[in-house]
Amino acid sequence: MNSNTPRQDLSQLEKAIASLEQLHTRVADEMFMATQDKVIRLGLQAGLIQNLEFTYELCWKAIKRWLENNVNPEAVDGVTRRELFRLAAENRLIEDVEEWMTYHAARNQSSHQYDSALAEETINLMADFVRAAQRLLNNLKDRND
Repeated sequence: MNSNTPRQDLSQLEKAIASLEQLHTRVADEMFMATQDKVIRLGLQAGLIQNLEFTYELCWKAIKRWLENNVNPEAVDGVTRRELFRLAAENRLIEDVEEWMTYHAARNQSSHQYDSALAEETINLMADFVRAAQRLLNNLKDRND
C-alpha cells in the first residue's frame, strides 16, 4: 500500500465475521440445538443464513474497494463476480476463485428462496466460508498497514 492510498476501514467486516463465527458455533453445537424447540432452531438457522449473506456482501465489497484503490478503478468497474474474484486471487487477497463462486451461489440461492434442504446446504458451507472470510480479512489487514 503506498502512502497515497487511503486506509480501508475493515471494522464492519471484522465484526460481521466474528458474529457469523459465534452464531455458527452455536448452530453447529448439536447438544445446544437439541435443547431448543423447533421455532428457536429454525430461527437460529435462518439468522445464520442471513448473517452469511450480509458477511458475504461485505467481503466482496471490501475486495472491490481494495482493487479500486490499489490496482485500478477501471479494472473492476462493471466486472462479473467471477472476474472480481479472479483479480482478487491474482492480488493474493483470496486463494480460490471457485471456492468464492460457491459462496456467491449459496448467497444468491439463500436470499431468493428458502427451503430446509437449501438451508442445510448453506449451513454446511458455513465453516469453510468463515475460514475463507477470515483469510480475506487478514490479507486485507496485512495490506492496510
